[in-house]
Amino acid sequence: METRNPLNMGAAARAMANFGFARLRVVNPYDLAFREARSAVGAAPLLRAAEEFPTLAAAVADCRLVVGTTSVGHRELHHPIRRLEFGSRLILRALPRAPAALLFGSEKFGLSNDDLSHCHWLMRIPTVDTDLSMNLGQAVALCLYELARDPKAVKARAERSKPASAAENEQITAMLIEALGECGYVNPATAASTEEKVRRLVRRLDIAARDAPVLLGMLRQILWKLGG
Repeated sequence: METRNPLNMGAAARAMANFGFARLRVVNPYDLAFREARSAVGAAPLLRAAEEFPTLAAAVADCRLVVGTTSVGHRELHHPIRRLEFGSRLILRALPRAPAALLFGSEKFGLSNDDLSHCHWLMRIPTVDTDLSMNLGQAVALCLYELARDPKAVKARAERSKPASAAENEQITAMLIEALGECGYVNPATAASTEEKVRRLVRRLDIAARDAPVLLGMLRQILWKLGG
């Protein structure tokens, strides 16, 4: 809605391209040069294909759900307001049935009361201070990320690499203690205690099996240099 900075439009288009959204509609843009915004890296075709409308009513005429974004601030709002993470789920549920629109206002004023009257409900990004608004491009990116991300991915555990064996850990421990002794780090009076500490340290490092040969090779080279 009445965006003022072409760079913000370019950033919004780039976010759309990144997260798989293709239909950009602009209402009475402040500067027609937004189609050549340099910030639309990789999204120039999307920006060039943006549809322009003279009024918000015309822009959302085919939408069954219209959601406005707001920072709240000191405004008295008469709509239900939902946080981004919950609102995005409601939008996703509505999308298979009919088109939905997510509205962003101008950088300076946000959505006007008249704009808000076209909305079914509002959505806000949970910033620390509700009086502060976000940069338009950043707000678009956050909202689209929330719409695009797979909630199941949060529950999925990263594949854990195979840990080094006890024998490999002990070999690394022995060579490390030997190297520490060669360079004068180990005090003969506390050698036993130092060895225990080093052994515990090596175990806490949780060395992967694929990294064990690399560490052993490094320690062999160190010992060879120290011995030379």
